[in-house]
Amino acid sequence: MSGPKKRKVDSECRVFNKEWTTKYFFTEVRSTAVCLICQETIAVFKEYNISRHFATKHANYASKQSTQQRAATAQRLVANLQSQQNFFHRQTAIQEASIKTSFLLAFKLAKASKPFSEGEFLKECMIETAGVLCPESKGKFEKISLSRRTITRRVELIDEDIVSELNKKAATFELFSLALDESTDIKDTAQLLIFIRGINKSFEITEELLSMEPLKGKTRGEDLYEHLSAVVERMKLPWNKLANVTTDGSPNLTGKNVGLLKRIQDKVKEQNPGQDLIFLHCIIHQESLCKSVLQLNHVVDPVVKLVNFIRARGLNHRQFITFLEETDADHQDLLYHSRVRWLSLGKVLQRVWELKEEIISFLELIGKSEEFPELRDVNWLCDFAFSVDIFSHMNELNVKLQGKDQFVHNMYTNVRAFKSKLILFSRQMSNKSFSHFPTLATLKEATRNIKKYCKTLDDLHREFCRRFSDFEKIEKSLLLVSCPLSQDPETAPLELQLELIDLQSDSTSKEKFNSSKLDDFYASLNEAMFPNLRRMAQKMLVLFGSTYVCEQTFSIMNINKARHRSKLTDQHLRSILRLSTTKLTPNFDALAKKGDQQHCSH
Repeated sequence: MSGPKKRKVDSECRVFNKEWTTKYFFTEVRSTAVCLICQETIAVFKEYNISRHFATKHANYASKQSTQQRAATAQRLVANLQSQQNFFHRQTAIQEASIKTSFLLAFKLAKASKPFSEGEFLKECMIETAGVLCPESKGKFEKISLSRRTITRRVELIDEDIVSELNKKAATFELFSLALDESTDIKDTAQLLIFIRGINKSFEITEELLSMEPLKGKTRGEDLYEHLSAVVERMKLPWNKLANVTTDGSPNLTGKNVGLLKRIQDKVKEQNPGQDLIFLHCIIHQESLCKSVLQLNHVVDPVVKLVNFIRARGLNHRQFITFLEETDADHQDLLYHSRVRWLSLGKVLQRVWELKEEIISFLELIGKSEEFPELRDVNWLCDFAFSVDIFSHMNELNVKLQGKDQFVHNMYTNVRAFKSKLILFSRQMSNKSFSHFPTLATLKEATRNIKKYCKTLDDLHREFCRRFSDFEKIEKSLLLVSCPLSQDPETAPLELQLELIDLQSDSTSKEKFNSSKLDDFYASLNEAMFPNLRRMAQKMLVLFGSTYVCEQTFSIMNINKARHRSKLTDQHLRSILRLSTTKLTPNFDALAKKGDQQHCSH
């Protein structure tokens, strides 16, 4: 039995006849016949249908006009229709541009950690500016929606768009790593930050905030694991692609029996028994902890007490500032010491040393010099000078370790270099050379305590060797990936030996290695010839060496959820942190075209 009979019109290629415009007052708009009189449409270009519509509904229209008059009337109606269409297109374009601008400004406000309510102030400024510079465009600025509620909705939608884009990128990851840290906001809610760093086949590295999880109750290892596991499952990240977890070393994260890392390891081995995770303790945090071995509290405590004496009392501080102005001191004011900031102590010591003479004169002026006898003690001043120099070197290392998108091999290279510097410092100091301790070199009495300072430097070196044992475990792999052309193939893992020989024998690869970035170099390697070497490189390049991104984001959190914005919800705080830290670009055009966003409050 044959199928349903196909209509003849479906197979015809009908076209609009231009004569119908004058004869029946019809025109063609987007492959559809439109009546110029009532603007009804006829889908099929068939003269019978068009003439029937005209005869039925507009039989007497222009019946007394001549052929030329009918043509003129038809052209006028066509022009009116086009004018209407252009107006609606223009209005739609203006509306979409206004909505897109609203999204762009909402993104800027969130990225700059500004309150959502400042959108209204921003709009007022734009309208006033437009009224002066381009009065004819003032109405366009007035149509931009920037109320607090609108900015809130915009931020939520941008957050969803970024998460969607991150999901797409995560689906392409060959391996990924996590950086975890936990801190408390102003409302005493523990917030767990989870950053992800993933790498795909093309060695494109993506580093983004995966989630911020509020912990309303306890913060035990099992509580942290529940939240982390829920995030990993929600983002559809396979556990067998997890290469590394980096934390700040707190017990609830690193506990050997019930800590978060132990539970993660058990979960990974449950799915892939042969997989070994790399657990790292933040390299910056470890460097900071090494300071404790210096045993310089007898220097730090009086300096902090001195700073607090001058800065914490309004009268003393005003008098000190006036004294500095009268003595034409070039140095700035004293700095407060903050234990939670990595560079704080070194900068405080440096500033006090620079203002040492002015401080002594000021204390004598106000009759308080007896409260700080250390400033007259030569041995204490020598220890103070030594502290200024050694903390200056440690701060220099700390700055090198900071920053996003750092590869672990570069960070660990800086640590290894610092350990070598400590050996050099100790050897030179034992020979009464203060070349790298310029502050200590200004004191003639410095030679009295050489043995003590050499012992302190040796103790610091041993502490550095002890602290970075987790990085030492992967040191050979880091060297192999960062310097593959200089590695001995015989000392490399068996599966890499032949590939290393092929790589080192290829002059083209040598040239690429010297002229390209490391990730670009490995991306250029033939996947069929160097599969194991590429896999090893992906694993080392995707590692988080520190929790710097978490610490930086906590600073942003404290700016946003401050005393005057303490009611900010966890959901909105998460969105703000994601927008503040993301490197992904939201699809503003797609967001602006969403139908449910066409009508918003102003």
